[in-house]
Formats: sequence, structure tokens, C-alpha cells
Amino acid sequence: MSDIKLTNEKMKTFDGESGAFKTGAALKKFGDAQNEANEALAANVNDLIRRVCALEDEQLRHAEAMKKLASELSSAKAEIDRLRLTAKLNTSAIQRMSNAVDDTSE
Repeated sequence: MSDIKLTNEKMKTFDGESGAFKTGAALKKFGDAQNEANEALAANVNDLIRRVCALEDEQLRHAEAMKKLASELSSAKAEIDRLRLTAKLNTSAIQRMSNAVDDTSE
């Protein structure tokens, strides 16, 4: 956040004191106070915009990482399925060979 913190005192731009001969000074004081309040508000708004942009960038990085992880997980699942099938086929082939050997020895 900005070093310029918004407070109720900084946002108060008019104190209600005026008189017939004080109008110019009161307007000057009001204008100066309004300018300070605007600067503080602008600094805080700009900080918020920077923070939102940083969060959006972080969200994009996370989304890309999640897509990559999903792709890798899908590839790993396909490889595991292939290994399971190979193991099952090998087990069946070994069993057939074992049965064939048993049949020939009888």
C-alpha cells in the first residue's frame, strides 16, 4: 500500500469556518485540503490497481501450472494403464506356458 494513508482527517476538506472576509482564505484552505485528499486517494487506488494486476498475473501462472500438471497426470495415468495391461498379458502368457509345460510332462 501507499505510504500516504487515508484517514478521516485527511479526507475532511471543509471545516465550515467562513466569514465575509475569510472566503478567499477558506477556499484556498479547502482547495489545498481537497488536493491532499485527492493525492492520498489516487495513491491508494494506484496501489490497489498494482495489487490486482499482480494477483491476475499470479492467477495466470497458477492456471498454466495446473494445465501442465493435468497433462502430466493424464500421461502418467496412460503409462500406468499400459503397464497394468502389459503385466496382465505377461501373467496370462506365463500361465499358458506353465500349463503347456504341465500338459507335456504328463
